[in-house]
Amino acid sequence: MISDPVFYLYAVPAVFLVGLSKGGLGGAMALIGVPLMALAISPVQAAAIMLPILILMDIISLWIWRRHNEATTLRIMLPGAALGILIAWLTAAWVTEDAIRLIVGGVALIFSAQYFWRRYQDRRADRTVPTGPRPHRPLYGAFCGTLAGFTSFVSHAGGPPYQLYTLPLRHEPKAFIGASVRFFAVVNALKVVPYFALGEFDATNLKTAAVLLPLAVGATVLGAVVVRRIRAEHFYPLMYAMVLVTAFKLIYDGLGGL
Repeated sequence: MISDPVFYLYAVPAVFLVGLSKGGLGGAMALIGVPLMALAISPVQAAAIMLPILILMDIISLWIWRRHNEATTLRIMLPGAALGILIAWLTAAWVTEDAIRLIVGGVALIFSAQYFWRRYQDRRADRTVPTGPRPHRPLYGAFCGTLAGFTSFVSHAGGPPYQLYTLPLRHEPKAFIGASVRFFAVVNALKVVPYFALGEFDATNLKTAAVLLPLAVGATVLGAVVVRRIRAEHFYPLMYAMVLVTAFKLIYDGLGGL
């Protein structure tokens, strides 16, 4: 187990924020775990420590949101996610995390900026901002699922590609979160075997993850309590704002690593 107290100064807030995200708040908080821990240890070790914690958070979130889902989203995106994980596993020795951060951050920036620009134009023209669900686009959904699986494997950063497809669908917030929880529970479970095969799990990392697990439980439940009280007209602007913050964070980190 890691005994350096400096590590826990970063790890405790990292796990707490990721737990809030897993509870349903999503956005930039989901991406901060590995970068925060990486201030004290290597990014590879940070990712290995986070994966068992993420899986426990997934189990709790699955129970909390068990009555809410949007099955069509999962049917469209999960096969692509499995393909993305396979591609990331096969190319793990060549693909840099910084390049992935820049690509995903750039796409997320354009995506969220478009939303706020259209919202601004609608309000100026005194038009009602669309609130109802929109139809699925299976090919685009499969592509975003593949990208989400790939980036999730590389640095647990599958949220932005997933939201690129799912946020514009404008499903009811609880259904949106229920589908998201199920999607990433499957994705994280699929990552276990490749992580073992790449040697990213050892006794030190697993024991360290075990110490942080109680905090993960409390933060996940707290996130669910908060998000259940948010109405749809507030939920989607909040989610888009968090994607925008996420985009700037990814771009900043990617440029800093070049």
